[in-house]
Amino acid sequence: MAAQMKGLTLHAVNDLQLNTWPIPVPKEDEILVKIGACGICGSDLPRVYSLGAHVYPLILGHEFAGEVVQVGNPKDADLIGKKAAVFPLIPCRECDPCLSGNYCQCENYGYLGSRDNGGFAQYCLVPSRWHLIVTHNDDVDLEALCMTEPSCVAQHAIRMGHVSAGSNVVILGAGTIGLLAARWAKLFGAEQVVLTEVDPVKEQFAKEKGFIVVNSMNGDVSKTIHEIFGGKGADVVIEGTGCSGGINDAIQLAKVHGTVVLMGNPAKDTLLKLANHSLVLRKELTLQGIWNSNYSNTPINEWEYTVKMIETGQLETADLITHRVGIDDMKSLFDQIHNREVTICKAIYSASLDQAAV
Repeated sequence: MAAQMKGLTLHAVNDLQLNTWPIPVPKEDEILVKIGACGICGSDLPRVYSLGAHVYPLILGHEFAGEVVQVGNPKDADLIGKKAAVFPLIPCRECDPCLSGNYCQCENYGYLGSRDNGGFAQYCLVPSRWHLIVTHNDDVDLEALCMTEPSCVAQHAIRMGHVSAGSNVVILGAGTIGLLAARWAKLFGAEQVVLTEVDPVKEQFAKEKGFIVVNSMNGDVSKTIHEIFGGKGADVVIEGTGCSGGINDAIQLAKVHGTVVLMGNPAKDTLLKLANHSLVLRKELTLQGIWNSNYSNTPINEWEYTVKMIETGQLETADLITHRVGIDDMKSLFDQIHNREVTICKAIYSASLDQAAV
């Protein structure tokens, strides 16, 4: 009988189960990774409870890191025992975006955790070593390393917004990616960084981490932030909520010739007020959409840079993890988050908490 593992499996909308699966055996260029930690993404919740997945059954989870334990090709034997973050996108490598290195714009892709089995399991089969960002620090914390994917999204937003030394930056939304974007902004040399938030629990958490946070439900957020910036608007506004209120606030907060980075995924139709549409024109604002991150070496592989910053301690990530459970308690944690019984920054599956490793 094949060795078994546990995996958090979506069988249909609102049908999430902890199942037993055979541990995959790598063939050809495939790599078997023993999962150390995997984060719950905001996109995982609608995938489970409303939108569903592209295939069933499906092991969820795309924010993960682990240790290589087996390879299909002997030429990859040097990877065994190495710790790595996993790039979950599986690009076709044939469409125009792929051929220009824009893998996240691939027109025919797979994806670990949404189209292919992912990291909410004790093991995951990765297509090839190309998907691994191996750490050079053997002592790196795999919980910190599983934060690579959201850290890359946050870094990409800062790069695409052209944040540089002396910039004043506003980030709408103090969730995981918002806080990581704030840290990247400071690493990129921003002069002042202010976050906005509506949830008092998240607001307090962010303040405890040393961030300046304005509750946008209390008074005139535009007036407050302009006062913080000495009467000026923001050079760059990162819109991380995807809601109408956030987009309208972002336009008001940006200075003349400023940049608004649209990072938050919209949950429903967004409405732009007439006065703010006019401000886009009058201020000659740049509206910059972003999607995921950059895995090409041109202009820079954001994944390699993120892993370097995590493994050297220059980018702190693990302190944003507020909830961690073993594989047996993952279904319960999903339900608690969905039912708003807990407020999280980042919640993860941590293999260190498994009751009995398979």
